[in-house]
Amino acid sequence: MKRIILAAFIIAATTQLNYLQAQDREIKEPSNDPPAYRMAAGIRLSSAPAIINNSVSFKYFMNNRAAIEALISFGDPFALGALMEFHHPLGTAGLRYYYGAGAYLGFSKEYNAEKQIDERNTYFGGQGVVGLDYKFDNIPLNLSLDWKPELNLVRDINFEPAAIGLTARFTFGK
Repeated sequence: MKRIILAAFIIAATTQLNYLQAQDREIKEPSNDPPAYRMAAGIRLSSAPAIINNSVSFKYFMNNRAAIEALISFGDPFALGALMEFHHPLGTAGLRYYYGAGAYLGFSKEYNAEKQIDERNTYFGGQGVVGLDYKFDNIPLNLSLDWKPELNLVRDINFEPAAIGLTARFTFGK
């Protein structure tokens, strides 16, 4: 069952990436509003016990407005997540708001007191994101503040609405 879920997740992510790359080739974004950075890597700290909580964050802009963010949470649960984000400028240079959606896959180990054994659990679900993104002008630092609710669909249906996060990333390229 875990292999089927993992295979479905990989196929869905690959299909989405191919679709977005095809759109990127067809639609030319205006060049007057490029992102302040092309790639970034850093740490995301979260306030709630969501499946994707404190994690490592990687963000890549595919064009002027669309970015993919990958999140990896180490520990228990270990989780992988991907978000497709759409960025729009605000009045201040370097400040943008963004929104998007994606999915996650998580694995945890929990102790079952009745059976007196450790059980391995798999979690799969959808996640959304709404936030603010700021790139400092003189240093390669990006800060994001976001709300990332999650809807767990496998193991038990559960909605986690309270996941507020702060991300600090080192930026690369322009």
